[in-house]
Amino acid sequence: MNPLLETAKKKFTGDHFATEAAGAHIIDVQKGYAKCGLTLKPIHYNANGGVMGGVAFTLADFAFAVATNTDNVPTVSVTSTIAFLSAVKGKELIAETFCEKDGRRMCTYRITVVDELDTPVAVATITGMRMR
Repeated sequence: MNPLLETAKKKFTGDHFATEAAGAHIIDVQKGYAKCGLTLKPIHYNANGGVMGGVAFTLADFAFAVATNTDNVPTVSVTSTIAFLSAVKGKELIAETFCEKDGRRMCTYRITVVDELDTPVAVATITGMRMR
């Protein structure tokens, strides 16, 4: 059993937008890493039938929050960039985040978002500030 995973799942029940409104859930968490998923529902699609970009961004941001706040000093994002790579082909989104730099006050994470068919959906970079 992964104690960080249990800690994260308990802590992030309080993240109502990501977990309740968007439907994000935590798959795995390690130091400097998180993997989160989301099952697509009709609410996630736009008027053209594609998945809203905000869905991928919300999942990427949630993965960043899980990776940086589970067993660390509380961290908030200060800058975020996202590049949308292709349309979603599947019914699930998966975001994985890896720490690129972990400084005393600032950190930078790279987040990849794919669907369950391994379609590259988006890549994001988020810089966070430790709230000491």
